[in-house]
Amino acid sequence: MNILLVRVKPPKESINLQSFMICEPLELEYAASALKAEGHDVTLIDMLTEKRRFAYFLKNPYKTFDMVCFTAYINLIGAVKSYAREVKSYDPGILTVVGGVHAEVVPTDFVCPEIDHILWANGIDTLCRIARGERSPDGVFIPGKTTKPLPLCDELPFPDRSITARYRDKYNYIYHNRCATIKTSYGCPYRCTFCFCTRISNYRVRPLDSVMDELEAISENNVFIVDDDFLFDRDRLTEFCRLLDTRGIHKHYIAFGRADFIAENEDIILMLRDHGFDAFFIGIESFKKNELDDFGKKTNVDINLKAVSVLERNGLDCYSGLIVGEDWTRRDFNTLIENLNSFEHPLVNIQPITPMPGTPLYDSLKTKPVLPREKYGYWDMAHLAFRPLKMSTRAYYYNILRAYLKTSANSKQRRYIRSKYGRDTYYRVLFGASKIFFQYVSLIINPHMPR
Repeated sequence: MNILLVRVKPPKESINLQSFMICEPLELEYAASALKAEGHDVTLIDMLTEKRRFAYFLKNPYKTFDMVCFTAYINLIGAVKSYAREVKSYDPGILTVVGGVHAEVVPTDFVCPEIDHILWANGIDTLCRIARGERSPDGVFIPGKTTKPLPLCDELPFPDRSITARYRDKYNYIYHNRCATIKTSYGCPYRCTFCFCTRISNYRVRPLDSVMDELEAISENNVFIVDDDFLFDRDRLTEFCRLLDTRGIHKHYIAFGRADFIAENEDIILMLRDHGFDAFFIGIESFKKNELDDFGKKTNVDINLKAVSVLERNGLDCYSGLIVGEDWTRRDFNTLIENLNSFEHPLVNIQPITPMPGTPLYDSLKTKPVLPREKYGYWDMAHLAFRPLKMSTRAYYYNILRAYLKTSANSKQRRYIRSKYGRDTYYRVLFGASKIFFQYVSLIINPHMPR
């Protein structure tokens, strides 16, 4: 089969960190590797970086495609359906397939005449079965089917990074240019109520020798470890560093980790720093105890603050995720700003609470979001899904923007970023952040909330 893998471009209305952060499409690189191993001819296009339209690749006079595959988050559902319509309009005989985390958790969102197969479980294995000609393998979602297949626990092949060769110089993670990604585990050992990852697979780790083999094959100096929680097992992290030394692997790393681990294991954090780790992304989520309890974080405000302190005094950057509630007041935003500015460098992502369909948080809501599900592009964790309870929608967007401008985007932090990461990186991030700034200004003027 000639197979085209596509990462679609978000709609214009979406507010995305992709304005200054584009990670490689790891899920499609895994798919490419598995499909190539079975003898298929595979092409990948990344519409996040392409200037040409999708039709240019679809109507390639030198290659016809038998199957076109997409991956998508919730805000890309409409874009995937549009791309699939374009495929079927061009040639109804081309198979269309969609996979990814949202397809596995809420497959019904993708049901439409133009999509032939929705990968509901075991995405890579199921995709290969479709390419072999199997009509309805177990992992394909069929409307009315209520029992989801159990997840496989097979070791995946290494992702085929050669298939993204022409895009790789554009892949970065915020301030880290030319940044590759790698997974050393799947799933998460925790059960936060707002999170998708535990709805896809049980937590399992990869053999570290295999991880080292893959790291040795990565050409980039910067590597983003995209495990849902890399900081979980002290012994495994110690062995990870030992193997880096044994193999002579010298790279720079960024990873996700929990605040409680960082707060309780400063010696491990120091060891990781000495083995190339530059920053950790912590889901702080909130400075309110009741919100942390609602999110199932199993941590508290003091632990969060201690974790940031551990990172900063050891010379590591802390990227923080914060969720602001629909019942917040201006005083709450003031408290948020005060807490963030207690950090030496508050490098934060602030987002309004957006309960994702398919998560326990969404299912437990007493008041459902007012944002219609079919307005897919607005489900980006930046637009409001709820009508604010204690201020106007305009005021709410203004306060989110104000919180950014007074913390991670203030003059002190801009000087820090420029001095640490250089002019080119500074201006790349500044350009992307400016785009998001004007999107928020537009929302303050015209909030786009249903009446």
